[in-house]
Amino acid sequence: MTHTTPMTDTLLITSTRESTGKTAIALALGALARDRGHAVGYMKPKGTRLQSRVGKTLDQDPMLARDILDLDAEMHQMEPIVYSPTFVRSAIRGEEDADELAATVRDRFDDLAADADRMLIEGADELTTGGVIDLTDPEVADLLDADVVLVGEYTEPTDVDDVLAAAADVGDRLAGVLFNRVADAPFDELEGEVVPFLEGRDVPVLGVLPRERELAGVTVRGLADELGAEFLAGEDDADAYVERFLVGAMGGDEALRYFRRTKDAAVITGGDRSEIHTAAVEAPGVKCLILTGGHRPPGAVLGTAADRGVPVLAVNGDTRTVVERAEEIVRSGRTRDRRTVEAMRRLLADHADVDALLGD
Repeated sequence: MTHTTPMTDTLLITSTRESTGKTAIALALGALARDRGHAVGYMKPKGTRLQSRVGKTLDQDPMLARDILDLDAEMHQMEPIVYSPTFVRSAIRGEEDADELAATVRDRFDDLAADADRMLIEGADELTTGGVIDLTDPEVADLLDADVVLVGEYTEPTDVDDVLAAAADVGDRLAGVLFNRVADAPFDELEGEVVPFLEGRDVPVLGVLPRERELAGVTVRGLADELGAEFLAGEDDADAYVERFLVGAMGGDEALRYFRRTKDAAVITGGDRSEIHTAAVEAPGVKCLILTGGHRPPGAVLGTAADRGVPVLAVNGDTRTVVERAEEIVRSGRTRDRRTVEAMRRLLADHADVDALLGD
């Protein structure tokens, strides 16, 4: 089959690791391009945010893109491959045709690009995802003739190894690196030493975005929605942000010392551990208490929580399962919304070379 490539500038956003903020960056760039008068299209060739191992997708990224960028495309166009463990196993067994899959991705791209002069391609969870069907992010970039923006995070000098390895995988299509969610402590080192080093190695740096709370955590309300939790107290205080989780599995005095050393945390523990509940709601850095196992705490605990503005949530399931689910929610950013994209748009405008990113 012969394809005629539309005259479209195409940018693929990939990353050195999972959950670096690719979706917010891709959609914010799309919004900035629209502000400049461009007709924008969006595609995520491989869906990896799954509801089940057999491949029902919960991937809301294409739907959010459709809403924010006012697109008419359907899910099957924007996300043609559901990259589930079952799909990967099928590919390993030789039951998937890589050439046919590539042709499908290209066909969907051509359809979406027909009415666009800027196409934004969101990569999978990592740039190597898709290797079993010869559709890693660098291979997708070759297929769709896309330039590549590599999103990275920086907490310590060894992170530079990941950036250099990813840049080598991308090769000549690399437009540059965009560092995201950089905390205050390593910020000066990154800008003063790492950026010049990378540019000396012919790896352009297109921006260094500081860490912002709005983009780093999840609100208690968003967490409750994702967990299917019931508010037992403090629902009016559910806009606080949670960035980490603590498991209450120790004695009351030890728990209180432990909880007082943290900040922006949710404590997850069994609903029958009243001494842990009391310690959690009295610690200033604890933003909510999540109770597992279907138990209700004593009324005194709920009263203290309400007085101190600490929401108390009840969730069915064991503590370990709830912890894993909660950490996945924060890590994958499943509560992304229009506000998140707007915050990212401001960050890009203030801290990145938007002209270079958009090719203007």
